[in-house]
Amino acid sequence: MHLSRLIRKAYGQEPVDLLLADARVINVYSGKIVPADIAVAGGTVVGFGDYAAKQVVDLKGRYAAPGLIDAHVHIESAMTCVTEFARAVVAMGTTGVVADPHEIANVLGASGIDYMLRSGEGQPMNIYFALPSCVPATEMETSGAVLTARDLRPFMSKDRVVALAEMMNYPAVIRGDADVLEKIRIAIELGLPVDGHAPGLSGRRLSAYLSAGIASDHECTTAAEAEEKLAAGMRIMIREGTGAKNLQALLPVVNERTARRMMWCTDDRHPHDLIAEGHIDAILREAVEAGLDPVTAIQMATLNVAEYFGLSRLGAIAPGKQADIIVFSDLRSFQMEQVYHRGRLVAENGRISPGIVPPASVPCPSSMHVSETSMDFAIAAESTHALVIDIVPDQIVTRRCVLPVSISGNAAVSDPSRDLLKIAVVERHKGTGNIGKGFVRGLGLKKGALASSVAHDSHNIIVVGTTDEDMKAAVAAVIQTEGGLAAVCDQQVRAQLPLPVAGLMSRDPVTRVADRLDRLIEVARNLGASPTDPFMTISFLALPVIPQLKITDRGLVDVERFAIVPLFVR
Repeated sequence: MHLSRLIRKAYGQEPVDLLLADARVINVYSGKIVPADIAVAGGTVVGFGDYAAKQVVDLKGRYAAPGLIDAHVHIESAMTCVTEFARAVVAMGTTGVVADPHEIANVLGASGIDYMLRSGEGQPMNIYFALPSCVPATEMETSGAVLTARDLRPFMSKDRVVALAEMMNYPAVIRGDADVLEKIRIAIELGLPVDGHAPGLSGRRLSAYLSAGIASDHECTTAAEAEEKLAAGMRIMIREGTGAKNLQALLPVVNERTARRMMWCTDDRHPHDLIAEGHIDAILREAVEAGLDPVTAIQMATLNVAEYFGLSRLGAIAPGKQADIIVFSDLRSFQMEQVYHRGRLVAENGRISPGIVPPASVPCPSSMHVSETSMDFAIAAESTHALVIDIVPDQIVTRRCVLPVSISGNAAVSDPSRDLLKIAVVERHKGTGNIGKGFVRGLGLKKGALASSVAHDSHNIIVVGTTDEDMKAAVAAVIQTEGGLAAVCDQQVRAQLPLPVAGLMSRDPVTRVADRLDRLIEVARNLGASPTDPFMTISFLALPVIPQLKITDRGLVDVERFAIVPLFVR
């Protein structure tokens, strides 16, 4: 709509398109809840009051708030394509996300970013992107691509690119790596914020990291860590995902002095959690139940995010703002009754509106290049003791421990009776034949094997098992479906979730993906797995930027030393 006509409608000289009457408007600027009629024209809020309108919707005293925005999310973790992700979360009140296509970029490089950008077009919500800054995350793994500052530069001027995403390689920042600093320099020059990723970073190391221009962090796990980073000028994203849940630990930091510098994000949320719990709406429910003021909780999910990323038309219900509005009756349950995007009703009572037609699917190239014949999971016993990855429940950090290994002949083998299992990462991008091998404790598997092509961040195939034969069968099952998750016992596939889009996503609806994932988790638990979501747990055991001990296709990684280390201890 032409700007002059929009102004006439705001002034009352022409009827508006839509009037949401008798609303209790949550004003995230003033922190007040005020009764008002909301006038909308051309997808924009143009005013409040008694306007002549082509359509009037009586909200009957229900609350109206700005649409919710996820400050940092990997859509790929929902295991479904962008269209199906959008159809799921918009019904939950999420009208905007800042997505980091880091996962698919590690598989397909620049073509993966382009795939996500094209897939985000025409969706019933705002899908913005933060460019992946660390592809690969480190030099201690084999990824599907390497993205330099030169590779990223053409994307930085695109309309829906709003940030440089999580700068995970903080050692490279601190030591002044030229290409890493060039990525930061270009982003800042173009006015884009640079998101951080600095778990446990403190003192002078934190100061050195921030001196490069890093602006935010979503990796805080303790109140003390968040307070230090806030005091140093960072904005804090409180993460509540599937693999990492930090809300309860960080909520004491949220107060009237800090709240405007804090946001919510999901980071990685599996489909069954989206279906069973929700998205940002689930975070609001938990935060308010724990005692946070509802308006403050909403402000952290709307205005704070919009201001940080420079999304000037989003984040509030006010004249000139895009008419992304959620309607609900209760400030504790946050059950969405209506969701408007650009003034159009896109969801009602938890369901996408019938008239919302998803965009056509965008084709994605194959991403599975590995030979089954080269897979050998035997580990020659070089000593009686080995470094072991020790899982920390409900966290993506691990502990580093030394344990005696069980030996059969000349080989070190899994010992389910001691919860000591073999773990391996099989390179799948370039056919190198690389297989990193080690041991893990804390998964609880008594028999069988679990495998996944979702293995952060390079997304090679990760497998954990009680026997070499079952491990090989599980990896073979993943290869045969062009990626996905598999649970195997006695060399038979007991459950499987194909993810043919880059080995990360399905084209099926979230509900169907969730059903298959729930079946996988059920089978995994029947095999003895103890984590709430064993597949999410193993997916992060390959992430070599999160302490303490991880594994890649090149071997064990001591994250604190930032080095590949021997498996056996002599």
